[in-house]
Amino acid sequence: MHKNIFILCILFILAFPSNAIPVSYNILDYGAKGDGSKLNTKAIQSAIEACSASGGGTVYFPAGKYLTGTLFLKSHITLHLESGAVLVGSKDSNDYPITVSKIRSFTDNYTNKSLIYADGLENIAIVGQGTIDGNGASFNFDELRKTDIYASLIARPYLIRIINCKKVQVKDVTMLNSPMWVQHYLACEDVNIDGVTVHSRVNFCNDGIDIDGCNRVRISNCNISSLDDAIVLKSTLDRPCKNVTITNCIMSSKCNAFKLGTETNGGFENITLSNCTVYDTELAGISLQIVDGGTLSNVSVSNITMNNVGGAISIRLGNRARTFKENMATLGIGTLSNVIISNIQATNVGKIGCSITGLPGHPVKNITLENIRLLFEGGGTAEHAHSEVPEIPENYPQFDMFGILPAYGFFCRHAENLTFNNVEMDFISPDARPAIIFDDITGLGIYRIKARVTGNEPLIASKDVKNMFVQSCIAPKGIETFLHISGTKSEHITLLGNDLSGAVKAIRNESNVEVYLDSNRMK
Repeated sequence: MHKNIFILCILFILAFPSNAIPVSYNILDYGAKGDGSKLNTKAIQSAIEACSASGGGTVYFPAGKYLTGTLFLKSHITLHLESGAVLVGSKDSNDYPITVSKIRSFTDNYTNKSLIYADGLENIAIVGQGTIDGNGASFNFDELRKTDIYASLIARPYLIRIINCKKVQVKDVTMLNSPMWVQHYLACEDVNIDGVTVHSRVNFCNDGIDIDGCNRVRISNCNISSLDDAIVLKSTLDRPCKNVTITNCIMSSKCNAFKLGTETNGGFENITLSNCTVYDTELAGISLQIVDGGTLSNVSVSNITMNNVGGAISIRLGNRARTFKENMATLGIGTLSNVIISNIQATNVGKIGCSITGLPGHPVKNITLENIRLLFEGGGTAEHAHSEVPEIPENYPQFDMFGILPAYGFFCRHAENLTFNNVEMDFISPDARPAIIFDDITGLGIYRIKARVTGNEPLIASKDVKNMFVQSCIAPKGIETFLHISGTKSEHITLLGNDLSGAVKAIRNESNVEVYLDSNRMK
């Protein structure tokens, strides 16, 4: 009887295994030493090869400090870094052999080395509470950078580079001090990055996470502090970056927190960013770009808080037209449309202002901003308010590319079907600029705008705006002008149900265009 119960218990355990780590390949069994001084590349790679030869499984890193050069992953392999395990990148460039993928992209100019490398694989993972430290401060090529920027980039390995792979998981690990980009996922499918911590501020071009021409990507619960962009989507080849969702992340950067670009050849489709916090970011909190051809469409950004950022929102359609391989035909101007940015709160936003800009004859389209509250640094002058903003279509796209903008809140130019709904703007130091400038806009909806203005500038300045509808807005008490209309192409302007009684003059109409007014409270 007791023997039968024992057999049943064994069968039950086999049928329902526990959550313990399954039988795995411990790198110590293959000669690895966790003393931080022995180079373990061959030992760790031997464990990976043995695991692969058996059909796959887990390569296990117990607590210790493991110095290594490039490790080549295999399909169906999980690297499990136990708490206390630190994978340390070698300081010797010779320990990182050149790797060239069959997938061609503009990143060929950036790198051919990495600490962990995978190409053309499936079902791979890097998990655990351990740490990967790239020793990035040892790869300082500032002098070379002054003479040859690309040579200074390609001399430095990435921490992780995964190319043309399917079913990729990176979970819970901490990544420190990358020599170059921290993580690069190129032309991959079904990528899941969860609970990852990145702190990499030891070298230029220290992007936190780069998703490049990938499909079906989930990024969640990550904490990113990086010298370059924190989370950046790219398309450095002719594949779109699409079906990507990013949520519950914390970001800080010496550059941008969240960016689509700079390389945009394949474009971006079906992208969501939600429930994230941005802090101490020198450039933009949110930057959406198309400058190398490509299409940006169906992008949703929501529920974001920011503090101490250079700029809150930057949207740019440009025409740098950089190709991603030799002898490739020059690209035409791309398209940027169907963007919703909602539920954004930002404090301590820099002086430059936000911008939404297309090009003459190539407007950005169907852009909606709603439930936005921004507190700016202020300090803009009357001279700034009357400055000319150049087109510079070929320039590197960045939130400060135009210098200090003539509006402290938003400068919008060359757009079609643009909507501002429930947007509040204020500043800390007095600012002599308008809150918003609209230039060459067709189809403009302005609802429930609240903003402060000092000096003689209007709250809203519009030039060559067609089909403008303004409703439920309030002019602050004592403001000189609520709406200034100029330009020979202005037409079809309607103001309905606004409280304009606080303005000395509700409308200054230099275009002499007919303005339809109904149910407005006037002074």
